[in-house]
Amino acid sequence: MTPPQRQRRFPQDGPPPQSAEPARKEGEGGNPERLYVVAGPDGERADIDLVTLIVAGSPDPPPSATPEQAALLRLCAAPLSVAELSAYLNLPFSVVTVLLTEMLAAELVQARLPIVRKALPDRSLLEAVMHGLQRL
Repeated sequence: MTPPQRQRRFPQDGPPPQSAEPARKEGEGGNPERLYVVAGPDGERADIDLVTLIVAGSPDPPPSATPEQAALLRLCAAPLSVAELSAYLNLPFSVVTVLLTEMLAAELVQARLPIVRKALPDRSLLEAVMHGLQRL
């Protein structure tokens, strides 16, 4: 069985007029200077990784916040990971970490490490719980 073949359709009225600059989709071919402006000249980063949870102290951004910081604060009303924030804002992870570093220093957001659970619980604790339930 062969896969269905696509058929090219030709417009009836002709192609739409094209501008001098080719159209870009959102997030494609971004301007590197723009990311430098967003991240700032120092570019220092806090020790956060992709699974670090970020939560805002207040969803209302201060008047001095940049548009990216305001968007981060609105998104972080509930805890979100840095990977999710990067995806929602369509910004690279490195730029988001620089933004979050500035916001952590200004105490606008808090970083929480994800909860790491042990693979297996303590056997003696489980036996004590089981014996306690059997006595009921």
